[in-house]
Amino acid sequence: MAYKNNQNTKNRKKNENNNDSTPRKGKKYGKKYDKASKYFEGPEYLKKKISEPKFEKPKPKNRSVDGFNVEDINGVDTKSLKLKKISKPIKKNNKSTKFKQQEGVRLNKYIANAGICSRREADTFISAGLVSVNGEIVTELGVKVMPGDEVKFNDEKINPERKVYILLNKPKDYVTTLDDPEGRRTVMDLIQNACKERVYPVGRLDRNTTGLLLLTNDGELTKKLTHPSYNKKKIYHVELDKALSRDHLNQIAQGIELEDGPIVVDAISYVDNLKTEVGIELHSGKNRIVRRIMEHFGYNVKRLDRVYFAGLTKLNLPRGRWRFLSDQEVIRLKTGMYE
Repeated sequence: MAYKNNQNTKNRKKNENNNDSTPRKGKKYGKKYDKASKYFEGPEYLKKKISEPKFEKPKPKNRSVDGFNVEDINGVDTKSLKLKKISKPIKKNNKSTKFKQQEGVRLNKYIANAGICSRREADTFISAGLVSVNGEIVTELGVKVMPGDEVKFNDEKINPERKVYILLNKPKDYVTTLDDPEGRRTVMDLIQNACKERVYPVGRLDRNTTGLLLLTNDGELTKKLTHPSYNKKKIYHVELDKALSRDHLNQIAQGIELEDGPIVVDAISYVDNLKTEVGIELHSGKNRIVRRIMEHFGYNVKRLDRVYFAGLTKLNLPRGRWRFLSDQEVIRLKTGMYE
């Protein structure tokens, strides 16, 4: 009996100690807990935020599935239905998707894309009665070709366009144009046996500028690579007639004002500690921008070579040679994976 009383006394003391919220002396964690507890005490609105959920799930109101009101469907467990919340009424479009896909391509563009001639020349051939669509001569401009139509030029069937992408390492003394009225050599002379399709340069390089130049018949990709809003990166290796001072290099890096507005480069540095050679990285597509930057400080550019363009490099591509882009490179250019 004495043992039971002693045991009850011990249990009672133990319970009293457990109910005591005062931290025990000598326990280093007691003060830390007591100090931290003040972050859970505060205004009523703070307690409300902690104790109650921030958002409440809205109750379904006048929602419908396939035209039936959810509340009016008898014998159906409405909770099991997965409904998509509609914030705005759906507007029905009278035009079908099939119709949109078959809007067609203008006839002159279709002919030009096949590599036969330019759009302007195609208009001339159409007016002259040299083009037929599905066996009928077409002389009216603006006619559109639908998928499945048979188009003939001078009684020869025109095949649908095939996209071609050619990367050229341009040498000096070649003009970046399709033809030159002065009879100078053009970049087209370097790829004349590459394909039957009519391709054109993406952007341009000066006659004496060397390096990477892309040629294609893909108009959408050309716009992505040349329009300023897409900001495609280019890197140039520049050789000057004299050493570029450290002060001028710093000014170029910080940005300068040219006659057509401010220009800021992404990076500039000396090449192998040769102060007559620098590498410049920029996104600007302004005409002759690198040469004009150097001329602004009184330097003449002896050699200008584009070594990087929109993710493409000169790796294993000697001067004056060309190659087709791989499928992976084309995908990356179209999806914007390259800068």
